[in-house]
Parts: sequence; structure tokens; C-alpha cells
Amino acid sequence: MSNTTMTYMGVMAFLLAMSAYFSASETAYSSLNRTRIKTLAEKGNRRASLALKLSEQYDLLISTILIGNNIVNIAMASIGTMLFVQLYGNDLGTTISTVVITIVVLIFGEISPKSVAKDCPERFALFSAPLLQLLIWILKPICSLFSSWKKFLSKFLKLQSHNKISQEELLMFVEEVQQEGSIDKNDGELLRNAIEFSEVEAKDILTPRVKLEALPSSCSKEEIAMKFQETKFSRLLIYDEDIDHIAGVIHQKNFYVGIGITDKPIKDILKPVIFVFENEKISSLMRKLQKKQVQVAVVMDEFAGTCGIVTMEDILEELVGDIWDEHDDVEEHFQKISDNIYRVNAAVHLSDFCDYFHVKIDSEMVSLNGWVLEHFHTIPEVGDSFDYEGLKIKVIASEHRCISLLEICTTEPVPAEA
Repeated sequence: MSNTTMTYMGVMAFLLAMSAYFSASETAYSSLNRTRIKTLAEKGNRRASLALKLSEQYDLLISTILIGNNIVNIAMASIGTMLFVQLYGNDLGTTISTVVITIVVLIFGEISPKSVAKDCPERFALFSAPLLQLLIWILKPICSLFSSWKKFLSKFLKLQSHNKISQEELLMFVEEVQQEGSIDKNDGELLRNAIEFSEVEAKDILTPRVKLEALPSSCSKEEIAMKFQETKFSRLLIYDEDIDHIAGVIHQKNFYVGIGITDKPIKDILKPVIFVFENEKISSLMRKLQKKQVQVAVVMDEFAGTCGIVTMEDILEELVGDIWDEHDDVEEHFQKISDNIYRVNAAVHLSDFCDYFHVKIDSEMVSLNGWVLEHFHTIPEVGDSFDYEGLKIKVIASEHRCISLLEICTTEPVPAEA
């Protein structure tokens, strides 16, 4: 074997290694976890800081990688042709060169390095960062030319970049991270609640008008004391003319002083409330409650009538789930009677009902009660029922023209993990 042949083969081996390097770098930087790299950089890892810097200028980085990869692949194909023509002549040498170079580059310059880099993108990104930084500096004039060409094409073809992540994409990302085991079920639920928080409206979480406990401003302190004892609530609404004219709220801690009832007039211990409409976002509502330093918001309909209230606790429960204290009665929304029969509190959230019974319901209603009323198109009587996706839904209790309890009969037992 001549020295020329050895030289050709040595150069081709180097070019193949560079091709593998560029291919692996492209995959590593397109699939790395920037949060992990950022964490390493904050701990003082210099290569991580450099890799993070390169990932932030991704267009320049990818242009450098593609230019470098094409240069080495074209150079290897040219040298390979020269080598095989020298060994086998023009016609046969050209054919052999094309077949061999294509197979070698495909296996060792593309598929293999990309597969390896996909499995450990952060590690390879740290390894390749210093040389990539040098190549960016060397190839910057050419990259700038391609960058200008890209801007021209984008302007000419009227292309627009959509880099913002939608809420659906964020929720899908949380689901994937949870499935990978990086976060547990509780953390995943908390993240989903936080992502969806800005879209929830006051009407979605309010305590409805029919469930409000309120007294007229003309009531006696004895009546207030009795109502506190009956309801076990820590606060009571007070209205002037009717429930549509709420004057404020009385807190139990202000009503009882020492070992008895306060001597102050009712109006002096009455705390203010704020008034909002049904479509008020709870993120905005929370800021208003904090600014006014109050705990209760009265939710009004389009005619300024009271349709319910929202408390700061209701808003926080949208993020962290139910908040219980020692005075709360534990309420079981789903009660299993037998293998196929369940009793369900009609006030349960519609999405929770769907999750429990593994059904899909397309409705704008928030509560199960609202969906059932929507289905009947009227106020049902006890005993009325209908079928939906293998479920027989029967009304077994109601109060104040509102369904309170439903019986659900299933064709198959609901899995225990539900």
C-alpha cells in the first residue's frame, strides 16, 4: 500500500470522525434539557456555561454545524473518489466510491453518532462546546451570509415564527415528565392546576346562591349566634334588603370576644366584600382580594344580582386542592354501594366525575349538577333518570330546585385506582 493511499485513508478517517462529531452535536443541542445545563452552569461548570450560551444562539450554532458537516462530507466524497479511481480505474472506482462512502457516512457519520447523542445530549453538548465555539468564530462570516439569506427568504415568503408554547403544549409536557417519573402524581397535579389557573373564571369555583348562608342587617345578635352554631361557618353574609344587596360579612372571631358576644353594633364589626362579575378570571380576582385585604368576593350576574360568592380559600384550593380544617365535615363525593352502583354528590366538579367513571363529556357546565340539568332541559324530579355512555344516571335527592344526590349504575365495576 503506497504512502498516497495511506494518506488518503487517514484524511478520510479524520473527516468521518468530524462528520460524526457534527451530526452528534446537531442532535445533542436540539434535544438537550436546558434546565439541567443551566443548573450545572449555576454550580460553576464552565463547559455548561458555554453550552448554555451556544444553545441561546441556536440559529448561529446550527448554521455552523451544517456548514461544517457539509464541508467534511463533500471533502470525504471527493478524496474517496480519488482513492478508489487510483485503485480501480475511472468507471469502477467511481461506482465503488459512491457506494462505500454513502454506506460509511450513513452508518458511522449520521445514524450511529445521532443515536448516541440522543441518549446523552447534555453530556455530548458539554464535550463538543469548546470546538463548536472555535468553529463559530472561524465560520462566522459564512454564517452571517446565510443568516441574511434566511431573513430575505422569511421576508419574501412571509414566514412567521411561532415560538410561544401554548397551554396545551405545557400540559402535555407536564404529562410526559410525570410519565418519565421525574415528578410524582401530586406534583403533576399541582403544575397542571398552576398552568390552568389563569383560565379559570369566578363562575367556575363559586359557592352558588342557593347554598349561601346570609342574614338581614336587621337581625339580632342572638340570631347571628344561632346561625353560627347551626352552620359551623367562620363567617356569615349580611344583606340589607335581600340577598342581592349584600352589605358585608361578619367573622366569628370578631363576633365572639372573650367568653361572650361583642358589645359593638353589628355595623361596626361588619367587614367589606368586593363585587365582581361571573367571567372575572380568578387570577385577577385574587389580586383584587389581596389589594383590598378582604376574604370574600360577591359574584354577580349580568343584572347585578348575586349568583354566589368566592373566597380566598376557594381560589387557593384551585391550586393546591381541598383545604380542610378541624371544623370541616369530610364530604365523600363518590360512595360505592355495590360493584355496579355508586352514589355521587351532584356538586362534584364535572371533570372529577369524568375522571372517576372514565367517560368524556363535552359541556360548558362546571358541576355535575349543571350538566344533568342541561341534559333534562328542565328541573328533574326524584326518580328521573337517563343513560350516558354505559352509565345509568338517576336523581335520588334534590333541594331548592337543585339536584343534591345521584345514583350511578355502571355496566362494569369502576377500577379501584380511579
